[in-house]
Amino acid sequence: MASKTTLNATNLEAMGATRLAELLIEISTGDAAIKRRLRLELAGAASPAEAAREIRKRLATIAKARSFIDWQKHGAFIADLEAQRRAILDKVAKGDPTEALDLMWRFMALAGPVFERCDDSNGTVGDVFRAACEDLGGLATAARPDTAGLADRAFDALCENHYGEFDDLIAGLAPALGAAGLARLKARILEYSKAPLPTPHKKDAQVIGWGSDGAIYAHEIERRHRESTVRLALREIADAQGDVDGFIAQHGEKARSVPGVAVEIAERLVKAGRTEEAWEAINAVSETRRGFIPHEWQEMRLKVMEALGRDDEAQAFRWECFERGLDAGHLRAYLKRLPDFEDIDAEERALAIVRASRHLHEALAFLVNWPAHDLAADLVVSRAAELDGDLYYILGPAAATLEDKHPLAATLMLRAMIDFSLGAARSSRYRHAARHLQACARLNGAVADFGNFATHEAYCARLKSEHGRKSAFWGLLT
Repeated sequence: MASKTTLNATNLEAMGATRLAELLIEISTGDAAIKRRLRLELAGAASPAEAAREIRKRLATIAKARSFIDWQKHGAFIADLEAQRRAILDKVAKGDPTEALDLMWRFMALAGPVFERCDDSNGTVGDVFRAACEDLGGLATAARPDTAGLADRAFDALCENHYGEFDDLIAGLAPALGAAGLARLKARILEYSKAPLPTPHKKDAQVIGWGSDGAIYAHEIERRHRESTVRLALREIADAQGDVDGFIAQHGEKARSVPGVAVEIAERLVKAGRTEEAWEAINAVSETRRGFIPHEWQEMRLKVMEALGRDDEAQAFRWECFERGLDAGHLRAYLKRLPDFEDIDAEERALAIVRASRHLHEALAFLVNWPAHDLAADLVVSRAAELDGDLYYILGPAAATLEDKHPLAATLMLRAMIDFSLGAARSSRYRHAARHLQACARLNGAVADFGNFATHEAYCARLKSEHGRKSAFWGLLT
């Protein structure tokens, strides 16, 4: 049972409302953030209208602010933004969804000014506004505004989408927009795309920066922004309308040869039952780029093959993908589809390919994770001279996995990491190198025969001879 002094809701309730109120007044004195939160709670308890009035005041204050939000104020500011967003949903939306929708639009209007006032390298500000953009969809569905007005407001937002805060707007609003609203939004986007964009005389053009090709002009950035807005909006509208051809039309022929784009197009064609066209789309990727094609493209190509009933081709492609990138997922899928006993022979052939791979570290990672630990240990011992101690994210976990049953292989990987750290004078890694050397000492007694490799004592003597002056390292061992 928790102590009566433990800070929890039950113990605080036992103090009584009067005492808690006194404490809140005392704690909030001199703390603007707590005062705002308390006022917001009081307004919410009074009515949705009072809560809306309080939120509107705070949003207006944030909109007018111009001071830079440094790292010391960043956390408190994010908490304030999130409190306003939650209050719109929790205090206003349940009683007045129309008012809540308008408040959320006003909240989203803060995005541009806020991004200009802070450094969002960790993405926390963006997260708040992306969540608010998602909220717009639910609020619009509940409020059921005029679809024409909603489409116009969405259009205005997309035109001002300079920081990506409205990237998912159309998908979220699609249910509330309906067919008529989506059609109006599409018409406005197309009209926007055809509207002439003034091009100033070169001597009057505003230079906003410099690049490798010279000056960067404001009107050029505006043109690119418009083109991007139109292209992305028409894709989203096409998706919302179930218009596969409309989606495809927004990608040029060159873009369709990009693996990620080919996947998106093929995915939509398969869903529409147009599998032959999906096959053409997924194969629009250049054959010469196959070695750099992502896993998602391979998976989509297999999905199209299976939809077309090309099971034998799919199996051959799985094997091809395994061989090209030592992809364990494709190998498992290949083996799973083989008749009994054939899978055993196929696995042996696959492991032989892995062992013979010129990519030692990829092969090692494969064998450790498959798992085929005996083969992994043999690979390390036979190709120890090729180990790259800089690849600690492969060698470290592999050594830890193999140390119990294969202490020599584990020791060789630990030594490779130590040699790299000291040889390259990576002082930031000395602490890890010292830990690795201590692990080598612990494994020393478990190694029955070092064979052609130096014993632990001889290895330590070499380290002393070559790196004896690196006191920052040796000091970690005392």
